[in-house]
Amino acid sequence: MTTTETAADEVATQEIPRTPQYSGFTERELGERGHADRWVWEARYVKLLLLVDFGAAVIATLAAFVLRFQGAAYADWYIVLSVLIPPAWVGLLALSHAYERRVLFVGGEEYQRVIRAGVHLTLVIVLASYVAHTDIARGYLLIALVLTTFLALSGRFALRKILQRARRGGACMHRVLVLGHVPAVAKMTGQLHRRYHHGFQVIGACLPLDQIADGKTLDVPIYGGLGAAANSAAAAGADTVMVLSCPELDGPMLRRLAWELERDDIDLIVSSSLVDTAGDRITVRPVDGLPMMHIEHATLSGGRRLVKAVFDVAVALGLLVLLAPVFLAVALVIKLDTGGPVFFRQVRVGRGGETFRMNKFRTMHVDAEARLAAMRQAAEGDGVLFKMRDDPRVTRAGRILRRYSLDELPQLINVLLGQMSLVGPRPPLPAEVEQYPDDMRRRLVVRPGMTGLWQVSGRSDLSWEDSIRLDIRYVENWSLTVDLVILMRTAMAVMRGSGAY
Repeated sequence: MTTTETAADEVATQEIPRTPQYSGFTERELGERGHADRWVWEARYVKLLLLVDFGAAVIATLAAFVLRFQGAAYADWYIVLSVLIPPAWVGLLALSHAYERRVLFVGGEEYQRVIRAGVHLTLVIVLASYVAHTDIARGYLLIALVLTTFLALSGRFALRKILQRARRGGACMHRVLVLGHVPAVAKMTGQLHRRYHHGFQVIGACLPLDQIADGKTLDVPIYGGLGAAANSAAAAGADTVMVLSCPELDGPMLRRLAWELERDDIDLIVSSSLVDTAGDRITVRPVDGLPMMHIEHATLSGGRRLVKAVFDVAVALGLLVLLAPVFLAVALVIKLDTGGPVFFRQVRVGRGGETFRMNKFRTMHVDAEARLAAMRQAAEGDGVLFKMRDDPRVTRAGRILRRYSLDELPQLINVLLGQMSLVGPRPPLPAEVEQYPDDMRRRLVVRPGMTGLWQVSGRSDLSWEDSIRLDIRYVENWSLTVDLVILMRTAMAVMRGSGAY
């Protein structure tokens, strides 16, 4: 999440149109309509980010000044501070590399850098106040800085959604020429064309000379051999060359390719065989002129995990107090709808394979478990999951509760008991765990979560394989920032009510 390409970001399965050229954002979304190559739309996107960030700081400081001082004469110098914060905010974002292309458009690294810039801005103001022996109203500072960070995050999130909408129509894509063997090219092409949000559109391929005849099976044009990749990329109008694992492309050949692509300002991407490993765990270390990748171990214990546990308990306790009226209302609706027990408790597998009883509001008729075996043949889930879009066992009230995930609220009790976390892998059934291959048991090294990448990437619409893959990606690349982004995206997914049944 990059922080798990969570965040920020989603499993999308729509085919992207394979157009020979693509336009920029639509007039309604991001400005003038018409043909725009990569450099134009990327520059336009960064300019909009600058406006979003500067505007967020202006709105936040204005709100802080009005709410805290309400026009008091003694607060005139805070006007000066309010004028200085917006350019300082944009400057710190730039120093945090929050405008670099490599962290924009997809993934959660962009949001992490915004949050870090918010922390740095707080430290700068506090330090400046200490040096100048000036007291700054804590209320003003809290409102201004928290609101600035929140508005900047929200604005960037909205702008990325607009970008994804444009990419859904084939616009604002990176035109990619893929280099490698036929099976690898076919697999990569299929994967990239199933998910539009990352912005890669494969327009062709270069293969080893002895495999060009076999390239007829590919659904993209073949531009020639590996040795002519740079000229092929320029001829095809590609702005990115992606090199897959290929013995023919050794170190000297890759170096020459990079020099040739530099001539036409074409990006070079070398695909690693590593999977589900975030960039912040990878360090490139030169050894006698050779770039060696050092892979840090996943953070599964220690101080950061303690912070996560404290955060979970504090938030769960606060939500239980805040949502007490909602608990009562839901319980009343369940009783009036079908009678029977309000809660449904089911055995799930937690950290280290230990079982626990997970709490949920009951959304099915009381004989649902007895009817399960007879309905498995009609299930829509693959793998070991049982999913049915129009499950007749679900009550009328249960459909509403499931749509907006209200049935999950009692799991806050499991979080308080230390059995679950706010964010984590999906809590599996014992029958599911029994069928796990060895690699999939990796998801059991952390506590399961009320929400996770699986929740914000499709909910019940996900296949079993996709759900497991996202869970492992979360385990390997966890961070507190990732949790915050997932919680924010969960709120958006729940409000839309999509993918839940």
